[in-house]
Amino acid sequence: MTIREKRTAEGLDLRDRIDRYLRANGLDGAGTTVVPLTGDASDRRYFRIIRPAGDSIVLALHVGPIEFASLPFVNVADLLRQMPLPVPALLGHSDTLGILALEDLGDVTLQAHLGAATPTEHAALYRQAVAFIDLLQRRGAEIEPAGYVAYRRAFDVEKLTWELDFFIKHFIEGYRGAALSAAQRAALGEEWSSIVTELASEPRVLCHRDYHSRNLMLHAGSLYILDFQDARMGPATYDLASLLRDSYVDLADREVDDLIAYFLALKGYGDGALPDADRTLLELRRRFDVMALQRNLKALGTFGYQTMTRRNTVYIQYMPRTLHYVRANLDKYPRFERLRELLAEHVEELR
Repeated sequence: MTIREKRTAEGLDLRDRIDRYLRANGLDGAGTTVVPLTGDASDRRYFRIIRPAGDSIVLALHVGPIEFASLPFVNVADLLRQMPLPVPALLGHSDTLGILALEDLGDVTLQAHLGAATPTEHAALYRQAVAFIDLLQRRGAEIEPAGYVAYRRAFDVEKLTWELDFFIKHFIEGYRGAALSAAQRAALGEEWSSIVTELASEPRVLCHRDYHSRNLMLHAGSLYILDFQDARMGPATYDLASLLRDSYVDLADREVDDLIAYFLALKGYGDGALPDADRTLLELRRRFDVMALQRNLKALGTFGYQTMTRRNTVYIQYMPRTLHYVRANLDKYPRFERLRELLAEHVEELR
């Protein structure tokens, strides 16, 4: 096995940790191959272990030692399996080495598959993804919450405001290099308050928290859900906005409209079957747009942070699409005219 990596703070480089895990579990030997995988925005690193017989697993390496029993990933995985929602199987772990062994779901994310998918396949996969959101919300309300960390966290005023301030710090100030006056900060704070108070006051359902095309894997003809460890309670539109206003994928407006209507149909409103179906759809779309605005601004903050602080420039390519979403929602609603003016002073794409 050949891996060249910098040493961790614990003094064990990734090669040593992987080798020790493989030896301890009888997975080492001639012909075993270790392949680094593209990671996410976290500090975890991922490697595919391919055995001579062709079978494989994925190792997730944390920065340091872990406590398996208390990991949010493990806790939420158990919750999702009860629903049941498809998540990777947990195959083993080492607390000392900071390693989780996971089922290998392959390399095809929903994002990657869309370029080769037929229109029919594309539509079916997105309907499946939307149906998973509905199942998460319905079963999340039925399962006894005791013992599950996701029910103890929420998108409250404090969390939603922190995310918008994160956008100011890491996108406007960090990435764009702007200097905000005290008056501008105060004005933005008033706009944030209006948005987050509305979102935090909505009835809360269980949310994945990062539900988009890079966290959905296509495996054995079905979608599987990844990166769910930050699940928490929040608005019913949160995961829907993450999926349909995804920074990584272009979706036509008509497709977004159809999928929002499909989501509402799963809730029991469809094709005018109920007297207030049309009004409910319009209200859901308004709430969706407000949620998408907050979510997209937060994503820009993450992209700025990754670029400037983590020196990970891969996210720059996703900024224009995200800014387009933000501009569309700012222009759509008169209530956001002042917010657009404030942001446009420092973000030319919003002018």
